[in-house]
This record gives sequence, structure tokens and C-alpha cells, in this order.
Amino acid sequence: MLQGVRVIELGTTITAPLTAMLLADLGADVIKVERPEGDPFRSFRGAGSPYFETFNRGKRGVVLDLALPGGQVKMRALLRDADVFVDNVRPSVLPRIGLDPPALQAENPRLIHCSIAGFGASGPYSGRPAFDTVAQALSGLASMSLDPAAPVITGPTISDSVTGMYACIAILGALTRRTTTGHGGRVEVNMVEATMALVGEHFTALQAGIVPNRLTRGAGSQSYAFACADARLIAIHLSSLEKFWQGIVAVVEAPELAADPRFTTGAGRIENYLALQGELAARFARKDRAAWIERFASADIPFAPVNSFEEALEDPHIRALGIAERMETKGTGTRAVINTPILLDGRRPTAIRPAPLLGEHTDEVCGTSS
Repeated sequence: MLQGVRVIELGTTITAPLTAMLLADLGADVIKVERPEGDPFRSFRGAGSPYFETFNRGKRGVVLDLALPGGQVKMRALLRDADVFVDNVRPSVLPRIGLDPPALQAENPRLIHCSIAGFGASGPYSGRPAFDTVAQALSGLASMSLDPAAPVITGPTISDSVTGMYACIAILGALTRRTTTGHGGRVEVNMVEATMALVGEHFTALQAGIVPNRLTRGAGSQSYAFACADARLIAIHLSSLEKFWQGIVAVVEAPELAADPRFTTGAGRIENYLALQGELAARFARKDRAAWIERFASADIPFAPVNSFEEALEDPHIRALGIAERMETKGTGTRAVINTPILLDGRRPTAIRPAPLLGEHTDEVCGTSS
């Protein structure tokens, strides 16, 4: 898909490394440039970090000291022959290390330069550092998951991930434009805007007087999670289709709920979400999860067991999909990794390859180490 496209990544932790890895998954030749001490994620939660492996597979690795003139010269040489440059350093850093964006564009007009920032290149917060939780908080997203009475950060790195995905989409769009114009250009994506775009429907809903809170999505989409008799969890998503409401009433054998005036309409079920949650929860607590799965499997209702990560890997459907693969990493043994979810003509676009060792390809790419 992207064979013949060369990407230079100057990134750490998640956003830029994820962006570049997605391009590598599509066939691009990605060269990760690291400082002599390496991406901090290499040692996150211990040596041989699985987190570094997750966001850096399929790349070649180069070490350049960009604080030194020699390293800057070699970096500029790499960028003169590149199609894409991805970075997630603060906006003020690039000019300081000899990588002023207008100069890079002048040296290689076909270069697509994707800069990823926490807050963007302008505005009162532009110079601040940012990580996932900061972007979730400023964008409003965190208000939908935090309990004000007992605020604890939970869940995955949403802002990091969606920013990397938006950046990849933007790069693909710029590559397409370049086929007709012959010119690259500057792509900018920041974590705050990417996170707000992810939940854009809630900002639009404000205009209709719907103020988002922690229950908004669950109530509006009629999504539920229940503890079964064996304390295992099951999730149900009824959405707005009446047949799914009638279906769950039949499965749990509760015709009285269908007759309850609070629940006879979709609007009523949204308004009385917590009451309906309680009614259904009492009924789910009467049987083990396996019994409910057997009932729901033949009822054409959207449901799934709430799997742990270990259970997800062993789920028969996930095993059949083949997205989890065993990969021999460099120095840390064999690990199960999640491959790209994209299929092209029924196959994943590239073979999975481990993340590079620090500086593994410096001589190969640059001629000599620096």
C-alpha cells in the first residue's frame, strides 16, 4: 500500500511513534531517529518495555545526537530524501536543533511534515508539556469518566491513540494531494483538538440542551453492563431499535418491564436509565454468565462477555480473526502482539516485525554512527 514511501520519525512515547507505526503497517519504510539515550519508552516499566514494542514495530532504528552539528547534518540529509517527517516535540524545539520547518520544506518541497503537539502551535497553552490525561481533561472527555466524589484516572490512553490515528489520516491525505500537485506540505495535529473531534457529537448536543455527563452515552445508546450470579460481567448494547428492547425483555423473561410506563418508549428508557439498569441487574444476578451467553447467542441481541485481556486473547472469535500474533522480539523473547486491524484483499498488508534495538540501523541508514 505504501511501499516506496520513506518516513522519518522523531518521536517519543506514543503519538508520533503510533502515527509512524501505522504507516509502517501499511508498508512504508519508517526510520525512527532517537537521541543517544533512546526513546524514554524503551525503559518504561522496566527494561525490554512491552510498551515500546507496541508502538514501534516494523521500523528501522537510528541514533543521532541532534544537539551536535554533525547529528543535525545527518538528520537534514535523511529528510532531503524522505517523503514524510513525523515529530511530537514541542513547537519551539525544531528550530533550536537546526530543523526549522520552512527550511526543511525549502530543501525538500515534496516533504510532508507532520507535527504533533499537545496543545497546538498557538494559544496560551502552546508551550506547556502534555500527556494523555491532560488532553482528556482539557477537552472535556475526562468529565465523562471521572466520578467527582472519588476521582480516579482509569481506562486506556484515548487522547494519545486518537491523535496518532488522526495524524496518520492527515498524512495519507497529504500523500494523495501530492500525487496531483507534486508538493508536500505541513500537517499539524494536536491532542486537545483530536480528542474533542473524537467526541464531537457531545459538543453538538449542547446546542440541543443535552449536557454530557458520565451517564450520557450509556443512557442514550442504551448500553448496560451487568454482574451475573457468578460475579462475571456481561455487556448489552440495545441502541435505538425497538426489536432489541423487545428481545432483551423476552430473554430475561420480564414482560412486566415492557408494560412499565417508564420503559414503554425509547425516550422513557433513556430518561429512566438508572431505574432500568437496576431492574435488569436484579434479573441478571439470578443466572451465571454462561447461561446468559447461551440465551443471548440465539436471540440476535448485541451482547458480549466483559473479557479480561487474557480472556480476550483466548476468545474463540478473536482467535479465529488472527489479530493476535506471536512475535520474536529482539532480546526479550516471544510475545503476543496485536497486529494491524486492516485487511487488504483479505490479508494484513505487511508481515509483523519487531521494534528495532537502539541504533540498530544507524550504519545501514546513515553510513556511520553519530
